[in-house]
Amino acid sequence: MPDTYTDQGGGMGRRAARRGSPRASVLAALVFLVALNLRPSLTSVGPLLPQIGQAEGLSESAQGLLGSIPLLAFAAVSPLIHHVAQRLGTERAILVALTLLAAGATIRSYTGPVGLWAGTVVVGCAIAIGNVLVPAIVKRDYSAHVSRATGIYSACITIAASIGSAVAVPLSASFGWEHALAFWAVPALVVALLWLPRVLGSASGAASPVAAVAARVSVWKQPTAWFLTAFMGLQSTTFYVMVTWLPSVEIAGGVSERGAGWHLSLYQLVGIASALAIPRLMRRPDSQVAAAATASAPMLIAVLGLLVAPAWSLLWAIVAGLGSGASLVVALSLIGLRGRTARETTQLSGMVQSLGYLLAAVGPVTAGALAEATGGWRAPLTVLAILAALQIALSVPAGRDRRAA
Repeated sequence: MPDTYTDQGGGMGRRAARRGSPRASVLAALVFLVALNLRPSLTSVGPLLPQIGQAEGLSESAQGLLGSIPLLAFAAVSPLIHHVAQRLGTERAILVALTLLAAGATIRSYTGPVGLWAGTVVVGCAIAIGNVLVPAIVKRDYSAHVSRATGIYSACITIAASIGSAVAVPLSASFGWEHALAFWAVPALVVALLWLPRVLGSASGAASPVAAVAARVSVWKQPTAWFLTAFMGLQSTTFYVMVTWLPSVEIAGGVSERGAGWHLSLYQLVGIASALAIPRLMRRPDSQVAAAATASAPMLIAVLGLLVAPAWSLLWAIVAGLGSGASLVVALSLIGLRGRTARETTQLSGMVQSLGYLLAAVGPVTAGALAEATGGWRAPLTVLAILAALQIALSVPAGRDRRAA
């Protein structure tokens, strides 16, 4: 069985460092190209929801459910992924994820109303595999620079997510919403082809004694894991509510459809700066609480701003984006920092993302239902503000390493 969890030299990045081979270094860095595929298939949906809803006759609640299905898939699949990785190997599992992502994007666009929902499920399952395994690969291949590598990985996610939002409406205007969504099958297939050498070059062998011992310690019994799960769930909830409904909130406030799409893109794009900056606050264990709180505060400020001064929606989109980008890096970095081995990191990542995304999946549906029931966006934004405040409160227990206490 391929060993993807060994801490004794099995990592592609470690072999690259040891040999100094440019080709091996490029292969190790391919994980960041995988990260580029983990959001556009999701973030391109939000700006197109009004078109999809009109074409398919979907209510706002149904549109919210469509936005939540990938998150439900994340929750259902994430706990199972470390078993898949054990059987197939991490490199092969990532290849399967990229292939499924391309297939799901195609099914979603071209197989009618049923395919819209079925393809969305496939897309969610594919992305879930990458969500869980990429942090484990970062832990394995960049163990000396987990926070920095996570910042780069998160920046790749944010860049691709913002591009997905920005080009959705222009692509739809030129080719139709079906083609605009199906477009994201192409980069997934390209990266799958580039990933093949990593699959062919992946090592085999027995797991190290350290990894085997760590695997017997259940992360479900660790208090830190539960605090990380809550933090991940809250930051994911606010992110996905924004990604799904920010264009609709702004359109209801008088912003044009194209302008709202660009605002959503900017919301994600500014997160790159905070994603790359926040690791500086995470270099020392005693600064990780401050990093978590600093990353969490902007979202509360932005949501309150949308409630009190909606005419300044562009500013609030930027502020919210700074918080989302930083919060994602904090959540993913803490997963890598708290996992003692790549195997434990995979299990921790599966737990945190499963329950965290289950919480997040409720967000877009609830926001859509509240908007439909109340005839406006004040109630959904008020609930979002409460969740953002809870995330700030959780910064202390999530940012503290209780195992070291």
